[in-house]
Amino acid sequence: MKLDNRVRELRARFRMSQTELAEAIDVSRQTISLIERGDYSPSVVLALKMAKLFKEPVEFIFILNDEGELQ
Repeated sequence: MKLDNRVRELRARFRMSQTELAEAIDVSRQTISLIERGDYSPSVVLALKMAKLFKEPVEFIFILNDEGELQ
């Protein structure tokens, strides 16, 4: 299974840079980059912080996918 995400899409919608998002949720810019590329799965706390910031359910931002494609 692959964990897909819409972080880059949501950052664009909110007109945020990786650095701005990182500062807002208290992580490094590199962490945001790794999450967007799918090379890092965030903790539950980090996923919830993003959900709160973007005003979206966690399940909209992060998708567990058998096929590796966004649905």
